[in-house]
Amino acid sequence: MQRANKSCLLAAVILFPGCGPTSEAPSGDTESESHSRFLYVWAGAEEDSGSDFLAVIDADPESAGYGQVVASVPVGVKGGAHHSEHVAPANDSLFVNSFAAGQSFVIDLSEPLSPRVVSSFGAIGEYTYPHTFERLPNGNVLSTFQTRGEGNEVAGGLLELDPAGRLVRAVDVADPADPEIRAYSVTPIPRLNRAVSTTSDMHAEANGTSFQVWRLDDLSLIKTVVLGRGERGYEHRDPAEVRLLSDSATTMLTTFTCALYRLHDLDSEQPRAELVHVLPWSDYETDACGIPATYGDIWLQTYAHSAGSFLISFNITDPSNPILLDQLEWDESWWPHWISFEPGGRRVVLTSSTGATRTKVLLVDVDPETGEMSFDEQFHDEVTGQIGVEFNRASWPHGETGPAKPHGAVFSRSR
Repeated sequence: MQRANKSCLLAAVILFPGCGPTSEAPSGDTESESHSRFLYVWAGAEEDSGSDFLAVIDADPESAGYGQVVASVPVGVKGGAHHSEHVAPANDSLFVNSFAAGQSFVIDLSEPLSPRVVSSFGAIGEYTYPHTFERLPNGNVLSTFQTRGEGNEVAGGLLELDPAGRLVRAVDVADPADPEIRAYSVTPIPRLNRAVSTTSDMHAEANGTSFQVWRLDDLSLIKTVVLGRGERGYEHRDPAEVRLLSDSATTMLTTFTCALYRLHDLDSEQPRAELVHVLPWSDYETDACGIPATYGDIWLQTYAHSAGSFLISFNITDPSNPILLDQLEWDESWWPHWISFEPGGRRVVLTSSTGATRTKVLLVDVDPETGEMSFDEQFHDEVTGQIGVEFNRASWPHGETGPAKPHGAVFSRSR
């Protein structure tokens, strides 16, 4: 089911050379690596009568039940299960989001085989459609809310929430520097007393081109920075995700139009962005760069393109000069979208938007020295026997609720 084929992307790197939330670093000693016991997968019901739910999968490769769905909990809403937190927090709760319903949930995972929904929230005050959740050092959660009020007319805000989802403080993100801001993602950078948020409209109406830098301790806006466009003309559109590198300070930003920017001077009053790499992109119907992740000096990027879709690894020892290491593809059409690293390990969980892997949860092994990747073929479905855990099934631990579409997925913390 896998092929390593660098030729297409190498051509892309030659043709488009740079154009002018961090994972724990991997251990190089595989003997000392500890595996996460579980995978938590946030999934959207396909049946009209179904509910979005969190599934718990046995992720211990030494377990006889490796790859089996061992627990699940529905939230009572069918709303297009979307993002979870990007990594499992240390406090045994997980924020998840049903974006289309404008609802979010906090799930208690202190007993992984008996997950519980402990709270939920939708609009908070005038802020509507929560999207991204990132943990702060104090255990609270920094969240983006796309909009204010009903409809999609007014930019939303950054909200700090307590571990139960209650409001601590909020700030508006609207700024005349970019009239089409819609709060999409946010990344805290505690080492610099900063947070960086991006703008991308989940309703695909506004077309933001900026990122915003905030003082983390009081959520005061330092600057809205409009990205410079590159030679292709599309690079700056729809800023998506920001990730920290291994020093917890160096920061890079992706756009849904497949550009990679290095952010500079975040600890100053004049932050800026340097365009360092661009992948081919043509339109939103067939092409997109999804969730990235960092792994020591390796940058992983999900990449969907009409000419071929891949999970790509780059060496970012020099963040201004990413170097292609490897790319992983599927034998059939696919659209890799979500990835998250195993804390302290070398495995990656991957889910997709469309194509042959649309209802699969896949695991990928990443070599921390070379960046070479391979699918974990031992992680297979208990019913079909095929690689990856299949969510196109009738039965779950919580009932006969039918097929589901997995989206956000994270490994449990090692215990």
